[in-house]
Amino acid sequence: MGFPMHASITADDIKQTILALPEMAAWPEIAALFLKAQANKAVRLDWQLPALASRAVGGAEAVALPAVGAIACLQISIILIDDMLDQDPRGTYHRLGVGRTANLALAFQAAALRLIGQGAASPEAKAAAGAALSAVALATAFGQDLDVQNLRGEEDYWRVVRAKSTPFYGGALQVGALLGGAGLPVAQGLYDFGVVLGEMIQIFDDLVDAFEAPANPDWGEGRNNLAILYARTADHDKRAEFLQVAPGADDPRVLQDAQQLLISSGAVSYCVYQQLQRFRTGRAILDRLDLADPAPMSELLRNQVDPLTRWLQDIGAADPEQIARMIA
Repeated sequence: MGFPMHASITADDIKQTILALPEMAAWPEIAALFLKAQANKAVRLDWQLPALASRAVGGAEAVALPAVGAIACLQISIILIDDMLDQDPRGTYHRLGVGRTANLALAFQAAALRLIGQGAASPEAKAAAGAALSAVALATAFGQDLDVQNLRGEEDYWRVVRAKSTPFYGGALQVGALLGGAGLPVAQGLYDFGVVLGEMIQIFDDLVDAFEAPANPDWGEGRNNLAILYARTADHDKRAEFLQVAPGADDPRVLQDAQQLLISSGAVSYCVYQQLQRFRTGRAILDRLDLADPAPMSELLRNQVDPLTRWLQDIGAADPEQIARMIA
């Protein structure tokens, strides 16, 4: 995620919270998968969202620790399944087999729901947070199924994004807000804000993936990437040239030509437009929410734009000062 924020919760706090469940502590692969997902001592930023949401509604970050652990477990579960669906060569299933990996994914998802019931929040808050987390898991599973169908067209692109990519971010903020003491309307508002963040993250990921070298798998037919989708399907004067060049993107020289066409066709500009529209939507949501401390959410929003601005400057596709004026 594109923001340099940090909650006070440490990676060891999260690990100990998860391993406090006896079944998880007795399972050697659980700790290994946690370490693989965590990668270093710094807490993954998307795992911090519940703590930041709790702070935003006036709660302590510590009260959201069960939600941070739950979100970590849920994300690991999602990744385990996603790697199998995508046939990712780096996936855990290559080492453990499909059956054991699927079982581990179920374990992490179940642990997420168990963890929500831990901690000092009220029974009502825990029940609401548990229901919200279940909704995230169900929505994401539906989205994963849509994604593997390789649906075509922009309407289906957004359908997949909203089903697969955004519930996690909305739910992470929602459960943190609920455990932090927020009422249902504020928690729902932060869910809506998280959906906007999730869309912004997906758009930026698409841009970065499209400009990777060697060619990202998104260049393959049927993969959902907004920039490539625009260049392939929108009515612009570079479309025929792009359709001729894109199939050869595995060749580094052809890839460079195709990436340049993403700029000259307006595909990059279209993604920037979509990003800025969501920035304004996110800001409008925050303006109408009565948050005890809106700063964490405002920083989350702003820091989805800053990496985009730097990236555009790196590829020579936009004037950062122009973007800064647009979001001022």
